[in-house]
Amino acid sequence: MSKKKSNKPEYYQDYLELEKILNSQNLNSDKNNQHAHDEMLFIIIHQVYELWFKQIIYELDSVINIFLEDDINESNIATAVSRLDRITEIQKILIDQVGVLETMTPMDFLDFRDLLVPASGFQSKQFRLIENKLGLDQQKRFTYGNANYKKYLNKNDSTEVKESEVQTNLFILMEKWLERTPFLNWGDTSFWKEYESAVNNMLDNDLSMIKLNKNFSDEEKKIHIQHHKNTQKSFGVVLDIDNHNEMVKNGEWRLSHQATQAALLILLYRDQPILNNPYQFLTKLVDIDELFTTWRYRHVLMVSRMIGRKIGTGGSTGSKYLNKTTEKHRVFQDINQLTTFLIPRSSLPELPEKIKNELGFYYHIRKK
Repeated sequence: MSKKKSNKPEYYQDYLELEKILNSQNLNSDKNNQHAHDEMLFIIIHQVYELWFKQIIYELDSVINIFLEDDINESNIATAVSRLDRITEIQKILIDQVGVLETMTPMDFLDFRDLLVPASGFQSKQFRLIENKLGLDQQKRFTYGNANYKKYLNKNDSTEVKESEVQTNLFILMEKWLERTPFLNWGDTSFWKEYESAVNNMLDNDLSMIKLNKNFSDEEKKIHIQHHKNTQKSFGVVLDIDNHNEMVKNGEWRLSHQATQAALLILLYRDQPILNNPYQFLTKLVDIDELFTTWRYRHVLMVSRMIGRKIGTGGSTGSKYLNKTTEKHRVFQDINQLTTFLIPRSSLPELPEKIKNELGFYYHIRKK
């Protein structure tokens, strides 16, 4: 039986609870009888950030729930892609908002900056939750003051963030999903040998181009040849499980060998209609990583412009700290680096008949 609709009219103001929202900008400068005009902008910008963070968490949780299911089929992945796409569009707004904040001059900020201490964006519980839900490696998290980042949160926020560190995150779920993809069961096929042969031919051609390039000096050739050797060695992460495990041990790679191979195959054969959604899913994860990196970098430039080399209001090293997080806080770097191992379409080995049959026309993964 459907619920009877209330006869009470629903007004825009009430539905959005605008009374609460529009009365939540309380200027510290006014409380101290030192009115600073731009403090209103500063508060609203950060409140809007937190609202968008809430939406990102909402979408992330829904994607995580999809990948927690026993069965993941093509429609599930399409839904996940759509929600990750929404996150990337929100991220673009977050980046654009930095430009609005930059309409405030450094002198305008100084009018109320000291009234904020020790409040800082570093204390954003929601942003820490986003990082943990995505799967940021806690060993690579950059800290300042040799203290755990949770130390700077209030007690309740610290507890919630700590719990999120041990919850199943999107990186782990992506890895498990890749590991059980049907086209990893190669049996006695020679696919990887054919792929390795195609890689060697490609690398041999690249080396010949370097050696025969008359525009390179002898010194430049040496540099390019060394880079070529490094590239050749890097293929071991895909082709040699011992090499892969060594890279994982040294912190140079995170994704399991099975998952690495599966992700590469999705990238190599993304033109297969059945692999389009998996390819879009992996691409969106890389997009999210890159957009947060861009947002952090824009934040670095803005903070440097506003406070120069001063410490942040939360006690961090300001722009220096933010710059470090830009370098280290990437979650899906392995997926991004798989482009190193792509080869021309003309050199791609034919998919084994067995694999084509297993894929069929419907991408469906069931937990084993």
